[in-house]
Amino acid sequence: MRALTRIIEQARHAPARIALSEGEDPRVLDAAVRATREGIARIVLVGDRAAIAALAQQRGLDLSGIDFHDPADAPLQAELAQTLFELRQHKGMTREQADSAARDPLVCANLLVKTGRADGTVSGAVRTTADVVRTAIQVIGVQPSFKLVSSFFLMMLCEPFHSLKGGLIFSDCGLVVDPSASELADIALAAADSARQLLMEEPRVAMLSFSTNGSAKHAAVDKVAQAAAQVKAQRPELAIDGDVQLDAAIVAEIANRKLPDSQVKGKANVLIFPNLEAGNIGYKLAERVGGAVAIGPLLQGLAKPANDLSRGCSADDVFHVIAVTVVQAHAARETATAG
Repeated sequence: MRALTRIIEQARHAPARIALSEGEDPRVLDAAVRATREGIARIVLVGDRAAIAALAQQRGLDLSGIDFHDPADAPLQAELAQTLFELRQHKGMTREQADSAARDPLVCANLLVKTGRADGTVSGAVRTTADVVRTAIQVIGVQPSFKLVSSFFLMMLCEPFHSLKGGLIFSDCGLVVDPSASELADIALAAADSARQLLMEEPRVAMLSFSTNGSAKHAAVDKVAQAAAQVKAQRPELAIDGDVQLDAAIVAEIANRKLPDSQVKGKANVLIFPNLEAGNIGYKLAERVGGAVAIGPLLQGLAKPANDLSRGCSADDVFHVIAVTVVQAHAARETATAG
């Protein structure tokens, strides 16, 4: 999996500080120790230090090089609670409620990112996607250049039987249920950035539909075509096809026949699904029938990276999402510096 290997190597070259709020879960703790040992991240475990240490002893894990932030007694906790209060007082949160909420390891990890004491955070092995996404939006916030937070999967096609090999970005497959044309354009722009960061290639975007270049007439097709036009208007240099059927997006011969003026030419590395229903079905088909490896759901559009895990994840999955988060954190720093 060369794309994944490149991500891990890039993380190792410039490790970032990643806060993990579920260190009492064996999978997360195993991944934290591995990430530290392999030098891809500087890990901060947020939670009950005694409970985490007891689990590490039980599993024979060495926690050397890992930092801790226990919300029950950390000196910074009052400052983090004040930050949360300032962020949420307009929604009616009191200072006492902020003190209580900031002791939640998930909230606390996001506050460490918000205040610059961590570069990114990973959670979701235990907490729900709704909890993870809501907390990230409320605490870290949306990147100014985007209107919404969306998700994507990094899909790895690396088996001998795969005719199409390498990494692909599938978006949105986990968060925005029925995006408008404007929201779909925002998802496409964020996914193009994700491709550039993680695939380390120029994005080639396909706005998927059951129509290619107006071959079918329907409001659903119009939405995709309008979204593609908005993306082109904002980034005229970006290679994008829309509306386009999947076969014309990834098979050059079919693209030549169906869409001779294609910018992507059947070599898309970013697939944008018209809604969550299509995206969720699409990534699961690629994973379960096509044998692709799915990493995610990962979040895009946040001011700083916070990523979700499936509650069925493995320690390897957690390790890989940590590596992705490190690379995203590096890109976020570069964006902030350029801005």
